Amino acid sequence: MPLVKPAGYRNLLDNVENTEKAIKLVKDMFQQNLSAQLALLRVTAPMVVLSGTGINDDLNSVERPVSFPIRDMGERRAEVVHSLAKWKRLALRDYGFQPGEGLYTDMNAIRRDEVTDNIHSIFVDQWDWERILGPDERNEAMLRSVVEKIYATLRATEEYVCAHYPHITPELPEHIAFVTTQELEDRYPDKTAKEREYLATKEHGAVFLMGIGGALRSGKIHDGRAPDYDDWTLNGDILLYYKPLDIALEVSSMGIRVNPEALKRQLVIRGCEERAKLPFQAALLRGELPQTIGGGIGQSRMCVYFLRKAHVGEVQASLWPEDVVKVCEATHIQLL
Repeated sequence: MPLVKPAGYRNLLDNVENTEKAIKLVKDMFQQNLSAQLALLRVTAPMVVLSGTGINDDLNSVERPVSFPIRDMGERRAEVVHSLAKWKRLALRDYGFQPGEGLYTDMNAIRRDEVTDNIHSIFVDQWDWERILGPDERNEAMLRSVVEKIYATLRATEEYVCAHYPHITPELPEHIAFVTTQELEDRYPDKTAKEREYLATKEHGAVFLMGIGGALRSGKIHDGRAPDYDDWTLNGDILLYYKPLDIALEVSSMGIRVNPEALKRQLVIRGCEERAKLPFQAALLRGELPQTIGGGIGQSRMCVYFLRKAHVGEVQASLWPEDVVKVCEATHIQLL
């Protein structure tokens, strides 16, 4: 989206020092509650993985990772992660986690092809989490239950922030609405996918948009998803209406992960059956990985929302085009 310059914007926390303190408050509160709600253990995670293993997240299947050779490994190439969607599933197996147990980690990524704006940066920081499912939990009811728990954590965090900063008032509705991508296409057939998201999120305040990646009845997809992590019939995004920018703000992408059948089907649909030979995908097809649910929750985006910021650069240190820096200076948006 183009850079939004909210009229009359004012930093509600006055300066960088107060903002930094508030960022820590938001992050500490949210991750503490998230780990309690979903029974997650914090673990250390990599920033780089080896190329050619199939572990890195391909996102929409077109983004290029930052890669480089490693001298001490015979110039074998490594990649900076896009996310840890697949690594987490391996870790749950290797660390001996059981059904009902899970992990989360602070994930830092570089996405070199990201088009930057108020909410997009080449630097991505999120809580990546993953939990092992029981034998009868691979269904929509489980997906909805986990979404409700994450949303309860969002609401508790907002209440905590507002208690510390009374001039910040709560905005989240009591309940999150569950809507499918097909329902939105049926309701708004002449709108783009992003326009549909905006209309639904503005109507409800908070939406879990389900079923992202597969073809709709029109033959189009709502948005791209790589074929080898989420099951496109059991996934979705948490979207919040963000009044200062008048946008639908995606704060989480999550879902029940592919089992062997879903992986085979989605690889065929995307025309990339050759991925089945990569180590991660081959292990999954052999039934060697646990069935899981997981996702990523944007740390900086959450801070933008709860602290009522106008630009993600107010809550994270990154690189921005020179014209963006000048516009932010002129509109009292203080980039870190």
